[in-house]
Amino acid sequence: MNEQNPVTTGSTATWAMEQLVQALAEKGITATDPPVRLATPDEVPAPDLADVPESYAVLRVDGELVVVSNDEIGLRCGVLELADRVAAGEDLAGTTPFAEQPAVPVRGVVRSFSSVDEDTPWFHDQRFWTEYLTWLAASRFNRFHLALGMQYNYGADRHGATDNYLCFAYPFLFDVDGYDVQAEGVGADEQKRNLDTLRFIAAESKRRGLKFQLGLWNHAYDYGRDSVHRYPITGIGPETHAEYCKAGIAKLLEECPDIDGLTFRVHYEGGIPDDKHEIFWRAVFEGANSVGRPLEIDMHAKGVDQALLDAVDLPNLSPVLSAKYWAEHVGLPYHQASIRAKETAKPVPAGHEMKGITEFSRRFTRYGYGDFLNEDRNVDLMFRVWPGTQKLLAWGDPAIAAGYGRLSTFGGSRGVDLCEPLFFKGRKGSGEVGGRDPYIREDLRLSDNREWTKYRYGYLLWGRLLYNPDAEPETWRRHLRSTYGEAAAHVEDALSPLSRILPLVTVVHGVGGSNNGYWPEVYLNLPISSRVESPHYAGDTDPPANWGGVSPFDPTTFYAIDEYVAALASGEVSAKYTPLEVAAWIERLVDDGQQALDRARQTADESDAQVRRVLIDLEILVRMGRFFAGKFRAAVDYSIYRSTKQASALESAVKVYQSARDAYAEIPAIVDGVYQRDLRFGVETSEHGHWADRIPDMDADLAALAEELQEATGAQQATQLAQAPARPATTGIDHQVPESFDRGKPVTLSLEVVDPDVTGATLHYRHVDQSKPWQQVPMKLSGQTLSGTIEGEYTASTYPLMYFFRVQHRSGGQALYPGLAADLSNQPYVVLGSATVTG
Repeated sequence: MNEQNPVTTGSTATWAMEQLVQALAEKGITATDPPVRLATPDEVPAPDLADVPESYAVLRVDGELVVVSNDEIGLRCGVLELADRVAAGEDLAGTTPFAEQPAVPVRGVVRSFSSVDEDTPWFHDQRFWTEYLTWLAASRFNRFHLALGMQYNYGADRHGATDNYLCFAYPFLFDVDGYDVQAEGVGADEQKRNLDTLRFIAAESKRRGLKFQLGLWNHAYDYGRDSVHRYPITGIGPETHAEYCKAGIAKLLEECPDIDGLTFRVHYEGGIPDDKHEIFWRAVFEGANSVGRPLEIDMHAKGVDQALLDAVDLPNLSPVLSAKYWAEHVGLPYHQASIRAKETAKPVPAGHEMKGITEFSRRFTRYGYGDFLNEDRNVDLMFRVWPGTQKLLAWGDPAIAAGYGRLSTFGGSRGVDLCEPLFFKGRKGSGEVGGRDPYIREDLRLSDNREWTKYRYGYLLWGRLLYNPDAEPETWRRHLRSTYGEAAAHVEDALSPLSRILPLVTVVHGVGGSNNGYWPEVYLNLPISSRVESPHYAGDTDPPANWGGVSPFDPTTFYAIDEYVAALASGEVSAKYTPLEVAAWIERLVDDGQQALDRARQTADESDAQVRRVLIDLEILVRMGRFFAGKFRAAVDYSIYRSTKQASALESAVKVYQSARDAYAEIPAIVDGVYQRDLRFGVETSEHGHWADRIPDMDADLAALAEELQEATGAQQATQLAQAPARPATTGIDHQVPESFDRGKPVTLSLEVVDPDVTGATLHYRHVDQSKPWQQVPMKLSGQTLSGTIEGEYTASTYPLMYFFRVQHRSGGQALYPGLAADLSNQPYVVLGSATVTG
């Protein structure tokens, strides 16, 4: 090893080599044969090494294995790959040369401190941090984000705040010179302990090659309303707030030199009203800038306007906007082709200045990338995958993880932060001392702050497939074999399809964008019957709040249920995916998962606690899939009844819904005595509870449908609706994507017709700007070529274009191109950049 080379002798490269030595020692090997050394390309030429940060190559040179990279993270990736192979029992003597490069520049994990009762133990546990951060590094993440103050939403939480520990962080860490600001009950020793822990976390992250991002999601010192803070903040008021925070952020950065960046929630829920927010934030940014070192300033994109972008324009600060990927949930890997109509911009009503930008004038920034992806932007953008869909159950789908690896750089964005499992456990004062572990059955409990280890496989898939979405399956199968033994392949085959169900349901059943109000995993019932009201969901979905009227989160790609039935009635069903297709997809995923689960049970060693944990979760996911598939079908039947008064459709709705309800009702017996009876992720109705709690609402809904059926029996029957034409098995066309387009010039997009049954097509297009509507133009047929043109007036824009085709067939059926692939993990449209950027 070259002692003079700062890349090969740096702290991260040295740490990685220590991991390899440890892996060898655990196999009883004291010296590698062949030896392993580190090098940079100027020392050892590596023809296959990509000129991309964090790339690496492993070569055989003169009897040695040489890991070559331009940077320490690349060396870390290569060395830890060798360590993983050693741990799996492979002999390094058989290693053949290989190389990899990252697909996604930012691959992050977010952990939230949400509860003083449930999170303090892991926060101060150094053994936890060394093991956890090591797994993140081995999984090829390169960023760790510790989020403080994310547990409350200022101005949005109905009951203010109680558990405010580390929420307004500064007085929990230190005193600021010139100010007598205190968190009552937190003395100097506790402040020092908190600050020392923060320094430790930052340093250990950096040592492993993880950029350390500290999230300060709240800057309210008093949440108002009927808040009764456990740790009241004293000595501060409106006149000193901004200047105290300016001094506080400067001291924090000086005291913790390993902080690489800061994440701020800059809209009103972070404690600063939208109106004139730039004045407060300019002070905070000036405090960060005054430290004199380069810092990434990650502004949560919701509600960001030009005034904030101007405020952060300081010489030492690199601003980044972080947008939500699929609202506050885990969806499919692609980005919604359009946002719900509910998210469009609106005038600011008088008296709503506190939230005017976020909730009204720039509402379209709440749950997606908004208008932030123009090609001439001078601020980077990345995405954050929130935890609303899955917080608790095991997850593991290589197809979805690889899809995120291909699509989280959408529009030239930098990558993704993933909110981890159990993210908001104990949030909003709902935590209990010793309550972090969701298991109550003694043989399944994960004590000593090891709850995260249940989800090792999920972390591994996300990290490795964000790094390389084309990674060899052996990448994760080594871990599966070491964890599940003979059942490894069957566990993989069960988890993959069953893990795809809830992201699909989330995308299609967009009943609530906020994780506070929608938890598909422990689903709070939304009624099918129009006679049953659902006040819980009424705030985040358009009325009436029932299944038929719920908009998908992507209403361009998927039909809402009532919308689909109306299209059936008019005889004008388009190429959008229907609720019945979604139900069929879920049923296929359930069947595949159930078959693999049956095989896993035959081969699994159920004396192992982790095996038992995952088998239980798979049983739950099977029932959840059956429930949602049935609910989609029953809701379509009911909508048909409402449209036609066909009693047979209502009879079918009741029958199918009863089966769906019965599938859901099997879950409580599976989890009885396994999970906490009240799984607390907050205080709102759908943030806590248990599967058993949800069943009475389903029964009330079924009873209302049965009552309607009794009334409908013997009534005059209407004509039945015609069935929708079948979707063609293939689109029957071929399309060559242009390299780019010229701004201000027309761009013609062509389809070659390879199936004589194709009769026409429509081009749908818009800017990569979610505040804008889709445009469409009929395509003209000449010979075997269909062509459509986007006019120069439209391409004279700083935004890339996105487009897809709706293809008509002689049978009357229609298809989407590109459409969704069988694994639901691709992008159903094309994104086209301008020559200004791509050239």
